[in-house]
Amino acid sequence: MLTENQPTADMNLSIYPKKGLGNLTFDMPIEDVIAILGQANEVESIENAADETTTVLRYEDGLTLFCEGENPHLSCIDISNEDATLFGKMVFELNEKEIVQLMVANQYFEQDADTEDWGERRISFPEGNIDFYFEDDELTSVIIGK
Repeated sequence: MLTENQPTADMNLSIYPKKGLGNLTFDMPIEDVIAILGQANEVESIENAADETTTVLRYEDGLTLFCEGENPHLSCIDISNEDATLFGKMVFELNEKEIVQLMVANQYFEQDADTEDWGERRISFPEGNIDFYFEDDELTSVIIGK
């Protein structure tokens, strides 16, 4: 278990679509997330139109976690840590074509691609609740949800 003095880079950064990241699993209570990662560098609360609150935990090592609900539970992870792996591959070392091939090889066939208003290209695999964001043909972020 990591303490607040250990960086998140020491943790298992294996991405598991629809399940989580390393020892972090979706629907885990926010207290368990903090017990694993330590205190976040930045914490933000966001309320949506339905008066539901999302707690955002930002860590310096390229992880942003979103915990939703009255008793916050992990629902989404934004990963920009270059040590992250997906199906045993260093995902940030792969180009778009290689990522698509990796996802298809692991039975994620349905995909969608779009260019966001801010300029990043997004490749989504809805079956896995996973999005890949590219800037200048380089992977910048992987977002996974439950």
